[in-house]
Amino acid sequence: MSLSPVGALRHSGSLFAMALDVVRTIPRRPFQAREFIQQTWFVASVTILPTALVSIPFGAVIALQIGSLTRQLGAQSFAGAASVLAVLREASPIVTALLIAGAGGTAICADLGARKIRDEIDAMQVLGIDPIHRLVVPRVLASMLVAVLLNGLVSVVGVAGGYFFNVVLQNGTPGAYLASFTTLAQLSDLWAAEVKALVFGAIAGIVASYKGLTAKGGPKGVGDAVNQSVVITFMLLFVTNFVMTAVYFQVVPQRG
Repeated sequence: MSLSPVGALRHSGSLFAMALDVVRTIPRRPFQAREFIQQTWFVASVTILPTALVSIPFGAVIALQIGSLTRQLGAQSFAGAASVLAVLREASPIVTALLIAGAGGTAICADLGARKIRDEIDAMQVLGIDPIHRLVVPRVLASMLVAVLLNGLVSVVGVAGGYFFNVVLQNGTPGAYLASFTTLAQLSDLWAAEVKALVFGAIAGIVASYKGLTAKGGPKGVGDAVNQSVVITFMLLFVTNFVMTAVYFQVVPQRG
């Protein structure tokens, strides 16, 4: 990818144009159901176990930090509420996005990049088959679906890990930890996290597909495209997360 401002602007415009093409192509029939199911299973198979394993230390670190802070403030009864709020609102969408981009997105980019350098994409276009409709849309929708499901998994595992470390390692009260769940968190936080995961999955799928379809230079070019897709996705995810969080705080009243 060119490092010049003109090249960066051109790539940004091409990525945005491809995102619009994906949105425009989603309602087109026939829907590639078989490809969608295969890609959903594939993305889920490479992300479920790493996501579950990563969410445990995330929940543990949050529980340990918040438990120590609430003990210093004399508010141990709010440890569960603060831990659940942090895991549900921020940790679970971020962990889900990082694993979708790092595991699922790289696999999508490598697959499409290999097809590109073997001229399979050009052959499809010669035959009148739209690669966006045939290959990209099922992968983007699969990433979105898996991201939403993984977000729920991370929330459950993170909260459970936080409960274990707070109660076992910090001698917290199990009843107080569970009873304070709804003190600060609310149902809108869960829906906001699911929407974040949905958007993050779409970003990861679109960026990975774009870098795969624009790969060139043989196998080395595919490897470079995979690395670039991860970096670009991470940057977009953190910027998008900041914007969505700021909008959420302005729209939804928070509990005190």
